[in-house]
Amino acid sequence: MSLLVVGTVAFDSIITPFGKAEKVIGGAATYISWAASFYYRNIKLVSVIGEDWPNSELHLLRSRGVDTEGLQIKKGEKSFFWEGKYHNDMNSRDTLVTDLNVLANFDPILPDSYKQPQFVMLGNLTPDVQMRVLDQLESKPKLIVLDTMNFWMEVALPSLKEVLKRVDVLTINDEEARQLSGEHSLVKAAIAIKKMGPKYIVIKKGEHGALLFYKNSIFFAPALPLQDVVDPTGAGDTFAGGFIGYLAQSGNIQYNNMKRAMIYGSAMASFCVEDFSLSKLQTLTDAEIIERLEEFVKLTKFSIKA
Repeated sequence: MSLLVVGTVAFDSIITPFGKAEKVIGGAATYISWAASFYYRNIKLVSVIGEDWPNSELHLLRSRGVDTEGLQIKKGEKSFFWEGKYHNDMNSRDTLVTDLNVLANFDPILPDSYKQPQFVMLGNLTPDVQMRVLDQLESKPKLIVLDTMNFWMEVALPSLKEVLKRVDVLTINDEEARQLSGEHSLVKAAIAIKKMGPKYIVIKKGEHGALLFYKNSIFFAPALPLQDVVDPTGAGDTFAGGFIGYLAQSGNIQYNNMKRAMIYGSAMASFCVEDFSLSKLQTLTDAEIIERLEEFVKLTKFSIKA
């Protein structure tokens, strides 16, 4: 079995009320791969970087079981760069700089060893790129998860709807769910989006947790209250990585196991926000993850009996 991860590998500069980080490692595929690697070690990465990308970071990814044969390196070019500033509530931010660089003409090419994955995580990219990846697969994966954002709903909605027909799980935030569906109620939004193709809808609500919708069932995964939230960048991608990584490890895509995967994803996201960039993930231990998962159990465990 293998897990195919598609998305950006990038540099970020981040300003929050708690500090600033200049040109640090970021990108959806980077966070997804790191988070997934704590549960699963056969990850195939599809992305593009420039010649400015540090070899040390590639070595770290490979040491986590991430195959980088599908990671294109463009000589003489620069990697994707994003700079943003978070507001005091840490839930909203302003984009200050977006330099597409190598991403502007990214054409994903899957090596032969990548073409029969059992699990696929399509990180936030243009729907056309996501579709080109799916078109290269030689067999139907066990599970395809798609992440997207409001920008693609505004500029590429027809293409996005075509991709949605081919995926099993969609992960988006509450604002995006309302925009895509035209419904204010998240329950009605999930019902409308399921008609577009995905069987499962994951709606992320930041510090207020995440919701999983399947048929007539709804599951709520809380966000763990933390003493310090330093940088929310990559939290959603880290959630997605933990979610798909746990599912790939277990091989079980039934609804009850999806609920468990939501908690595993939430646990990984709770670590991500405690420091800038990958700093927390790159020093994380298995013992810390188990302890954090136990905190989630305590957070939600109760009895209805007096």
